[in-house]
Amino acid sequence: MNVILLSGGSGKRLWPLSNDVRSKQFIKLFKNGDKYESMVQRVYRQITTVDSDAKITIATSKTQASAIKNQLGEKASICVEPCRRDTFPAIALAAAYLHDKMGVNEDEAVVVCPVDPYVDNTYYKAVKTLQELAEAGNSNLTLMGIDPTYPSEKYGYIIPESGKQVSKVKEFKEKPNTETAKKYLEQNALWNAGIFAFKLGYLLEKAHSIIDFKDYQDLFDKYDTLTKISFDYAVVEKESSIQVLRYIGDWKDVGTWNMMTEVMAEKTKGKAILDETCENTNVVNELNIPVLCMGCKDMIITASGDGILISDKERSDYMKPYVEKIETEAMYVEKSWGTYTVIDVQPGSMTVKISMKAGEHMSYHMHNYREEVWTVVSGKGKAIVEGMEEILHTGDVITIAAGYKHTVEAITALDMIEVQLGEEISVADKIKFPME
Repeated sequence: MNVILLSGGSGKRLWPLSNDVRSKQFIKLFKNGDKYESMVQRVYRQITTVDSDAKITIATSKTQASAIKNQLGEKASICVEPCRRDTFPAIALAAAYLHDKMGVNEDEAVVVCPVDPYVDNTYYKAVKTLQELAEAGNSNLTLMGIDPTYPSEKYGYIIPESGKQVSKVKEFKEKPNTETAKKYLEQNALWNAGIFAFKLGYLLEKAHSIIDFKDYQDLFDKYDTLTKISFDYAVVEKESSIQVLRYIGDWKDVGTWNMMTEVMAEKTKGKAILDETCENTNVVNELNIPVLCMGCKDMIITASGDGILISDKERSDYMKPYVEKIETEAMYVEKSWGTYTVIDVQPGSMTVKISMKAGEHMSYHMHNYREEVWTVVSGKGKAIVEGMEEILHTGDVITIAAGYKHTVEAITALDMIEVQLGEEISVADKIKFPME
């Protein structure tokens, strides 16, 4: 099974845990045994449980590539978008990547899925059926529609020709009001959840008819010139040969705190105490200070370095315009080598905690406008500055002047405090080099 997982979105609907760098699919709120896992980890585990031979490619923005590598290691291939251009360019780029870089044949079927639904394994068994239907070639596109549980205003609708498990598609409808949605349900309508399958050759032909490009590399190089357009508008709504597979099972779009609290592993995560009078209240606390809740009812309380949210659960669905007024830098970032947590920001300085996984290393880079002072808190590592190597132990302090190329390798798990000093401290002040 060839699967493209779309993981390009960002946003703050799960603020203060999600931000422009840390999307909701990387927040670890689910349980697998005694360990927490994120959406992307859960989805990868579920797909490979259903099909151990599945080839999974994650289509994502460059800001998320490090987090994916951090959480999945080298298990999944990653197709990185140079910039955001909506779902059709992302899928076209991923299709060219599968063909040119992964060697997938044009006759093979590919399934495209979002990375963020909360489902059980029956969903991915249906995804495998979707792939088999596309492989059979009876239609150019095969969609999976979700059997609705209520007349929702949040989703677009697929109107099938019949109520059978597999049916030809009659038409598509935009997000309706509740009364219109009720009429759609009378026509055996399905929620359109953006899940579809096709033969790779079909999609490449469509991509070439819309975009002038030679191959994957050419498409990658001109990606920033592409028109922003969704896959639905560019392909689905113009295709006459479409069938839909009806999925009847648990499916939740956990895009808001209100929905997330329904599927969270536990009522609380982090240092949190609920007294006996609290009802239907969830707390997620990433700060190293306790949160005490008393008499709270139907509430979500979340705290991180980016801020604190205290909200009625239902009201939390409407926080977007307020969060957009809050301007802060991301205080927690997952890198391919570990994590980066901002501790303090002052004029002329920023203090961060760096936690590196054993065997990982940063890029070889330099900064023009700041110097850095590293203090090793625990573990063993190796610093390389202008080609010179030095072994680091707990308690060691090393200063890297502005303009000096440097990196650090973690021999064991390594924790350091990094103090950045300079009049101009910016993530843009970083130049990468090949190792000397």
